[in-house]
Amino acid sequence: MMNCVQMWPEPVVRVQHLSDSGIRVIPERYVKKPSERPSISEPVDKEINIPIIDLQNLYSDQESLRQETASLIYDACSEWGFFQVVNHGISHQLMAATREVWRQFFQLPLELKQQYANSPATYEGYGSRLGVEKGISLDWSDYFFLHYLPMSQRDQNKWPSVPDSCRELVAKYSEEVVKLGGKLLKIFSVTLGLRENHLEQAFGGEIGACLRANYYPKCPQPDLTLGISSHSDPGGMTLLLPDECVPGLQVRRANNWITVKPVPNAFIVNIGDQIQVLSNATYKSVEHRVMVNSEKERVSLAYFYNPKSDALIKPVEELVTEDKPALYSPMTYDEYRVYIRTRGLCGKSQVESLKSPK
Repeated sequence: MMNCVQMWPEPVVRVQHLSDSGIRVIPERYVKKPSERPSISEPVDKEINIPIIDLQNLYSDQESLRQETASLIYDACSEWGFFQVVNHGISHQLMAATREVWRQFFQLPLELKQQYANSPATYEGYGSRLGVEKGISLDWSDYFFLHYLPMSQRDQNKWPSVPDSCRELVAKYSEEVVKLGGKLLKIFSVTLGLRENHLEQAFGGEIGACLRANYYPKCPQPDLTLGISSHSDPGGMTLLLPDECVPGLQVRRANNWITVKPVPNAFIVNIGDQIQVLSNATYKSVEHRVMVNSEKERVSLAYFYNPKSDALIKPVEELVTEDKPALYSPMTYDEYRVYIRTRGLCGKSQVESLKSPK
């Protein structure tokens, strides 16, 4: 099901164009409410970071190491909703080359990028906003969104043809990241005490996979805006390749915002709303946001690993007990996604709205 809105409600402004124009005051549309602005104060413990998991240890000959790693993953998913994964099996060279080719794309002249301008019908292509309500608050970022799976939605003609290596790199990178997503989904099933393929079947037997390449231009007033507003991801899970040189991702932890410190060659993995629902809130999709800065641009690649669009998502029966009844009403992923694409990013309000009446 596609979004019924075919056109943006007002002209789309490219944030990169605003940044390059030399403005010193950002337009009002990008200024967040005081309560939503990034705080310059950080937790006292500067060493705090999201958990780091060595995936290779899950396949160790030592059972104790395998069990310890599985326990670390369970704790990360249930307490943080986020972790960094190293020794994941994807070529570091491929990761760096794919991130770099997107950096080169965003540096192309505007008229070349405009050939790929997106619409709210599918969001596929070059974009600068989420949500189709007129007058909504905007984020300080541009992006390119594309579909990889299911095959019926993949159209490489919609992927950038420049730089020359872009389509080939994106295809190779996508194949590897989707394999990693499949491994992680099995791991999540087992750590929840389910059969290895349980979550895969709950996803509808086939997955949706799409890439959002994010570009965060320099901002003259970074304390007033955000690169991406606070939200939890609506899909199954996200595998993020961050900009290693410029931190920006923040994760909500209790009442604090923790700035993630990227580990070289790691992916940042986070639980999405659909796995929170399937796990009956054992695993948490956690609010996060992105800061911008005045000195450096940032590029990151977010891969969304999602259920089949018409799969009915509800708590897994094995995880529903008398003590912990089903917390969420059933809804297809497509129905769920339309809410986000219409209203934009709204913290955790969407997944909270699914909660069954007491």
